[in-house]
Amino acid sequence: MLPLADHNPRRTTPVVNIILIVINVLMFLWEISLGPQFEPVLTNVAFVPARFWYLPDSLLPNIITMFVSMFLHGGWLHLGGNMLYLWVFGDNVEDRLGHVKYFFFYITCGLIATLTHAAMNPTSRVPSIGASGAIAGVLGAYIVLFPKQRVTTLIPIFIFITVREIPAVFLLGFWIVVQVFFGAVSMNGDLQSAGGVAYFAHIGGFIAGMLLIVLLGGLRRPPLRPVPQDYRWRNGPL
Repeated sequence: MLPLADHNPRRTTPVVNIILIVINVLMFLWEISLGPQFEPVLTNVAFVPARFWYLPDSLLPNIITMFVSMFLHGGWLHLGGNMLYLWVFGDNVEDRLGHVKYFFFYITCGLIATLTHAAMNPTSRVPSIGASGAIAGVLGAYIVLFPKQRVTTLIPIFIFITVREIPAVFLLGFWIVVQVFFGAVSMNGDLQSAGGVAYFAHIGGFIAGMLLIVLLGGLRRPPLRPVPQDYRWRNGPL
């Protein structure tokens, strides 16, 4: 299932969410510009679990690669899918938290997702890249804040494709169930056998988002905007 849009009005412009999307796109264009040098460079700048655990002298470089990896992607589909989810769900989470809190929320979810992946795959030498761990945190926050909000969703049914509006709790609940299922399957093999997808990063990010949105006060509804003084004049009696 692929979300196309949610029907959830916001009060503010999602400045941070837009900036995050722009940074991800610019970083991907940089990756493309590397050409044949992409893979050698990726090995140095992306997070590698085995290097994190078995090269303790490289703690600072490893921490830096955690941040960099959150803005790298393995292809157009990888980038496009992640940015679509971030665009659809991130704006309302930012609206509820505020710009500054949302930025730290996003980064923290990404870091927790990366550490979860590293803990579950300590010997992996496969570079871990993608914004999906941080975005999973956004999805976790959204399902806590707006479980009943309807989301226009593209649903493939065998060879047919339909578009339906479904509650966010069903869409995002289905998403995390899929991650848990394939994460459990991947425990019997390595990351390569799992198709290169870091399922436990998604799970860790999702849980982090559910917890952090509560700790950061996201459940407190923002105050209603005051009625303008000239509202009665422009719109008749209240």
